Amino acid sequence: MKLYLKSYVILREWWRSLKYFALLLGTLLALTIPNSISPPAIAQQPFEEIRGVWMTNNDTSTLIDRDKMQAAVSQLARLHFNTIYPVVWNSGYAQYDSNIARQAGIQTFVRKGLQGQDPLADLAATAHRQGLLVVPWFEFGFMTPPTSELALQHPNWLTQKRDGSKTSIDVAGEVVWLNPFHPEVQQFITALVREVMTKYDVDGIQFDDHMSLPREFGYDKYTVALYKKETKHSPAHPGDTAWMRWRADKITAFMTQLNQTVKQSKPKAIFAVAPNYYDFAYKFHLQDWLTWVRKGIVDELIVQVYRPELQSFLQQLARPEIQEVQQKIPTGIGILTGLRNDPVPMQRIQAQVRATRDRGLGVAFFFYQSLWDYAPEPSEQRQSYFQALFRSPASRIASARAAVVEEPIFQP
Repeated sequence: MKLYLKSYVILREWWRSLKYFALLLGTLLALTIPNSISPPAIAQQPFEEIRGVWMTNNDTSTLIDRDKMQAAVSQLARLHFNTIYPVVWNSGYAQYDSNIARQAGIQTFVRKGLQGQDPLADLAATAHRQGLLVVPWFEFGFMTPPTSELALQHPNWLTQKRDGSKTSIDVAGEVVWLNPFHPEVQQFITALVREVMTKYDVDGIQFDDHMSLPREFGYDKYTVALYKKETKHSPAHPGDTAWMRWRADKITAFMTQLNQTVKQSKPKAIFAVAPNYYDFAYKFHLQDWLTWVRKGIVDELIVQVYRPELQSFLQQLARPEIQEVQQKIPTGIGILTGLRNDPVPMQRIQAQVRATRDRGLGVAFFFYQSLWDYAPEPSEQRQSYFQALFRSPASRIASARAAVVEEPIFQP
């Protein structure tokens, strides 16, 4: 086994050296070959290319039906995908067998697959055998439905608006928001993350645009008192610069702690974030993800760019923060492949994928079922189109799976 690993490392380094030599040779040739010759269609990738897909439990039984899951993974591997983001946290419930959720009094049942299996463990084992990474996805972040056991059992964990109201309207409907600044909320989220990382053979963890707080929130008693104590001022209107910065910095500090929790479990694990574009994320959701990247706490970034018009899509790809980040870490663009009641034509997907890859960026699709099922074209035709987009493999090195499994302790 040691000899195999040594040979693999030597071969990998030789291949990387060959790629760098090819890049240098290409640059020299570009200086001598006439301008009439077209450049390569795909820009040079500074990192391993992300070819991912989110798997949600809202519209599909793929994650809990072993036969469907195995067929899905085989299909993704055959079409040269390399990363799966399975949901593990949404609607106030853990989508895996969680002792932490049971200890918090929000989940009395044991979540199992249709065949009695542990769905996340089964998915990870199946995907790894076929060379795909598995990065569990904390979809809802601090957001939860007001009727969830989490909201009902822990009302003191919720934050509120200036007028005292606690709900907002999101794509998920009416929701409430956990207080990101409350120590018990931070302890709970940290315990869930630690549990996933230590209990399962996974390659990292991903948070998205809901690991944030709409700027209208934060006027609960706990947060107001903390702000007064630290700044000697009362919170102003939601868009006040100092008030926004203080809250965003607090979320950044918590994300730094979460990164440390993940790395303590698995030093090589991928700490991934999938936010909205930066101006929106910070100004309206206090999610300062560009600072997170600059601080070195993000290992992978996927920016959600769900745009029907190609010109609007291209404008997002040209944003300076994306160009900055892609020089530092693996960076991708989230592309919408359709919803159950809103299918997306393959022509749009093809144009967006090509534009993304032309700029040296990876892709992640929302979501698995709409790749070829909720679609205007026949399933077989859609799969052939994806096969044409990804003609050759783009493997990612899975070096995060080496942690000792241990049961985390959470005491609310």
